[in-house]
Amino acid sequence: MTPLTSKVCVVGDFAVGKTSVTERFVNNQFSDKYLSTVGVKIDTKEIESQSLGTTHKLVIWDVAGSDEFGATEFAYLRGASGYIFVADGTRPDTLAVVEHLHGQITQTYGPAPFVLLVNKRDLESEWIVSDEYIDALTDAYENVYRTSAKTGDDVEQAICRLAELIVEKEVRSA
Repeated sequence: MTPLTSKVCVVGDFAVGKTSVTERFVNNQFSDKYLSTVGVKIDTKEIESQSLGTTHKLVIWDVAGSDEFGATEFAYLRGASGYIFVADGTRPDTLAVVEHLHGQITQTYGPAPFVLLVNKRDLESEWIVSDEYIDALTDAYENVYRTSAKTGDDVEQAICRLAELIVEKEVRSA
């Protein structure tokens, strides 16, 4: 079978760890140095897809942090097969931003597979987001993960789950 290639966009507010999550998944690395993404940064990673019986190439578009999308951001999102929404567990407002961005994307491009990463699990003692709120998000969105780009906790599991959701959608569409 021909390998599947999927465009995946990483979106969320400023400084939630989008680039760090991407770097952890693609290169298994983490840096404490904060560098703001300007525009978009593109990485790729091939994973083995059990359901396809071949590789699945993810082309990951790390979109600059924003709480509202304009024409430029929507241009970056065009053609995405799925989304990685990232929020910061120490900043509850970033979850409201994710919910807003999800609504904007769905309204513009229709529903698509996604995962929600509540990042910075390594700072869980500083989290302001309650377990009840995360449970409610899980009920609403299903694929919600408490991740840490720093330690790697659940980053790969979450993104591989997104890849499975994309494959499932492709199979249903075929």
